[in-house]
Amino acid sequence: MAGYSYRDYIAWERLPHLWCPGCGHGIILKALAGALAGLGLPPDKILLATGIGCSGRSGDYVNCHRFQGTHGRTLAFATGAKLARPEMKVICVMGDGDASAIGGNHLLHAARRNMDVTAVVANNFNYGMTGGQYSPLTPADSISSTSRKGTVDIPMDICSLANWAGANYVARSTVYHVAELKRFLREALQKKGFSLVEVLSDCPTYFGRYNKVGSAPEMVEWFKNNVIPLEKHRQLPAEERGNYYWRGCLADRSRPGFLERSGRQVEGLPSDKDPGAVTGGGENQ
Repeated sequence: MAGYSYRDYIAWERLPHLWCPGCGHGIILKALAGALAGLGLPPDKILLATGIGCSGRSGDYVNCHRFQGTHGRTLAFATGAKLARPEMKVICVMGDGDASAIGGNHLLHAARRNMDVTAVVANNFNYGMTGGQYSPLTPADSISSTSRKGTVDIPMDICSLANWAGANYVARSTVYHVAELKRFLREALQKKGFSLVEVLSDCPTYFGRYNKVGSAPEMVEWFKNNVIPLEKHRQLPAEERGNYYWRGCLADRSRPGFLERSGRQVEGLPSDKDPGAVTGGGENQ
């Protein structure tokens, strides 16, 4: 395995970055670079696909192949890239709105097909680039530029959706729990089939200011105190679970991926007899 440092994956000549002071996207990018270095993946064998939004700037600062798709369509483009160049490690970095709103359909089917793509969803609870509107992942009752009296929507759990759809690996962490985040990213990158890591990240410019959570350090401190291990979250009374986010690995399975099943079909083995088929629901199937 070649020796790489996280520095080998960063395009240092393009810095300083354009993210707001205190934004968590830089932490996510460094953790991803560290996970890639830990696996010894050559930069020229990596494609980083991004969408539109603050997280979409990640592709500007990497020293590997990069692609920026239109809003919500990143996973569709990444699917095509993986089919055309299966030897490439394909990674999608998306925001909460990019992945769960206009891109929700692509996410659902990428997980269902079990495409060999790693999705990193940077969830800062709002559309940070376009003015702080609420997204499908914005917590209930939160103030945003489009919900001045608080959101009335019930937020989507994107990890549970990916797990139900059949993703081989699903995990959630935060920009505070960096060592854990790097481990989850490394495990996701190693997993064949579709993997998703949701990262709870701070947006002090809009979400923190509108909801009086405080500055970037205070928001990160909130993650420390209010995002608890998955098993501890499950042990809470049902009425208290909504007060906390969980973090941990929700699913780790080895269902054959789309490319592998396609090869079996070419060899004449019908896919409907695949013993690893997932019909939805359970963890660690």
